[in-house]
Amino acid sequence: MLKTRLIHPEILCALAMAGHRAKVLITDGNYPHSTKSNPTATKVFLNLAPGCVKVTEVLDALTHAIPIESAEVMQSEDGTEPPIWSEFRTLLPEIPLTERPLPEFYQAAITSDVALVIATGEQQPYANLLLTIGVLWPTDAVHNLQAIIK
Repeated sequence: MLKTRLIHPEILCALAMAGHRAKVLITDGNYPHSTKSNPTATKVFLNLAPGCVKVTEVLDALTHAIPIESAEVMQSEDGTEPPIWSEFRTLLPEIPLTERPLPEFYQAAITSDVALVIATGEQQPYANLLLTIGVLWPTDAVHNLQAIIK
């Protein structure tokens, strides 16, 4: 039995196969997965019901499993900041959110760099997040292994 926060086998497998600079797309319940994501990416559908599972729940689990180098968000069409961005900032306190207009966000989401797409039942609009996996330095790896063993 795993002792980590993230225990979903398909997500763990996709993350293990991804490397530095690979991307993870976490989407809200309105995202067009079939047309606006890398067709070769592993797709995991956690959208059980409206509001379940939330983007921030997935993000929280991922922050404990992988180093995150950068984060891109989808701008709203009217230019206002979606409320969920403050939750993203809380979970990613040292990582600035790079804002992308909708067409640019979609372009980034369909590239071959996107290794994993996680669909959620998030109902908040513009709650899509594109994460870039960072480097796990040797001292970080030892620390993470010690945390798992404890």
